[in-house]
Amino acid sequence: MQLSQVQTNYVAVSVKRPYEQVVKRVLDVVCATLALALLWPVLLLIAVLVRLDSKGPALFVQKRIGKNGRPFSIYKFRTMTHNLDQTAHMKFMQSYIQGCTGSDKCVQSSGGDVVYKPFTEAQVTRVGRFLRKASLDELPQLFNILKGEMSLVGPRPNVPYEVEAYKEWHVERLSVLPGITGLAQVNGRSALDFDTIARYDIEYARRMSLGLDLRIMISTVTSVLKANGAH
Repeated sequence: MQLSQVQTNYVAVSVKRPYEQVVKRVLDVVCATLALALLWPVLLLIAVLVRLDSKGPALFVQKRIGKNGRPFSIYKFRTMTHNLDQTAHMKFMQSYIQGCTGSDKCVQSSGGDVVYKPFTEAQVTRVGRFLRKASLDELPQLFNILKGEMSLVGPRPNVPYEVEAYKEWHVERLSVLPGITGLAQVNGRSALDFDTIARYDIEYARRMSLGLDLRIMISTVTSVLKANGAH
């Protein structure tokens, strides 16, 4: 599927309670502002550790596809070596989105349901391994929330070449703002195949409510503390 088709053919979600969208946005801004005010020393410390641990910038900036197929630049703390060749990862992710779960590009666990991304230990930095396990690499996305490009809760945004590999029904996950965490993240994170992730994201888009957001955020804290599905 071409990205231009995704941007024009997404499935819009009918919002039955528009006021909840306003309240959701207000809560996003308030929570992101408070979090940045409280956590800025932590963000500064992480940035310094990333720079000391390996060559390259502390922040990783990458184009992602957001609500209604609109592109934006996402911010993360860099967890991998700088200027890494993304070709292998691109091929893996396109195969993964298309349903690959047991080939040389997609490694399946003995349990039959866990898919791991093809990163070697040498590609992920020492600090990066800790940041990924604790999900601290996602903290700079609080700025994406303030810019209105993301929400606290919503589907995780994909890069353009991943969206281009979408099956037609996957596109509905683009009908809401992407989030730092979501229904898929509290139900397995990277331990899920992409079709299952998409089903969780579409379920969220159709059931979206402040109550569901609150339950997901509480579950996220528990999931992160237990490091469930973190790779």
